[in-house]
Amino acid sequence: MWRNAPIVIELTYGIVNTNGRPLLEQCLAAIDRERRTLPLRTEVLVVDNASTDDSVDAARRLGATVLELTQRQGKAANDTLLLQRAAGRFVLLLNEDSELRPGATAALVDALLEWPGAAAAGAQLRYPDGRAQGSAYRFPTPATTLRCAIGLAGTTVQSGTRSEPHEVDWHHSAALLVRRNAAAQVGWLDPDFFVYSDEVDFARRLRDADWSIVHVPAAECVHHEQLANGGSADRRIVEFARNRDRYMRKHHSRAAARAVRWLSALTYLQRACAAVVLPGHSPRRYWRHVRASLRPGVGDGLAEAAAAFNAQRAAAALALTAGPPVPAATPAPPAAPTPSPAATAR
Repeated sequence: MWRNAPIVIELTYGIVNTNGRPLLEQCLAAIDRERRTLPLRTEVLVVDNASTDDSVDAARRLGATVLELTQRQGKAANDTLLLQRAAGRFVLLLNEDSELRPGATAALVDALLEWPGAAAAGAQLRYPDGRAQGSAYRFPTPATTLRCAIGLAGTTVQSGTRSEPHEVDWHHSAALLVRRNAAAQVGWLDPDFFVYSDEVDFARRLRDADWSIVHVPAAECVHHEQLANGGSADRRIVEFARNRDRYMRKHHSRAAARAVRWLSALTYLQRACAAVVLPGHSPRRYWRHVRASLRPGVGDGLAEAAAAFNAQRAAAALALTAGPPVPAATPAPPAAPTPSPAATAR
């Protein structure tokens, strides 16, 4: 009977969160507003990446199903987990710092319905003040990196110049609607890309499997883009350079990877020199990019930070289960000697 028929979920909202409770609450509130306007059955999944704040409780209070991890893992692995666990045929991948504007979901779904050959459709990202962020780009190659080195970085951006949906090479995954069967066909996202270049590699493999990627300007999403400072910022630079190099070696050649290393270093060297005289810019940050670009295998990135966090948490859990140390046993006093028969006789 129809009353016993399973409820068919058509769309899954999937969010990855790491210690981002305030932004996660904004993200979920925006999703709730979107769900109220959609003629689709939806669900909300949150992968909590071993947060140490109260993100899990907050997400559950707001009606999300939480996949609570006890060990931290990378963005590609977490997005894959969302895609695999999702019930919907469409999965809208979001970061905890992504806030959908009204109508964004419908515009993205409409795009995939109108483009049956598209594996994914991405939203136009915006800063909180309304300015457009780069959302879609050309695939990285020595040629595109050379354009950046000679001051033509804008030619590698494929978003922000047209008002209608159009094909792009790859799209930022901060607000990316994915056709689940296409993701399954190419084997999901590659977990070797801890974070950065994961969506580039995903798009490349989708394109190689004859799928396309679409940018949808009418779908807008505020990307709060919480950038870290200090040591965490340095780790992000290392991770970014490492995975850019991994992508080049995977999809091109070692020679192409070397060319991109040197051209990227040249680009950042020019910025470092300009930052010396321009107010509000950090020469040190660009110099760090220069070093990381030339030596992408050197230094600790975000993957190492996660591994250290996981080791510390595992050690704490082990100490907790082991209980307090057992005190050493006090040795018994030596027994009194037994008198010999001769002594007894005396």
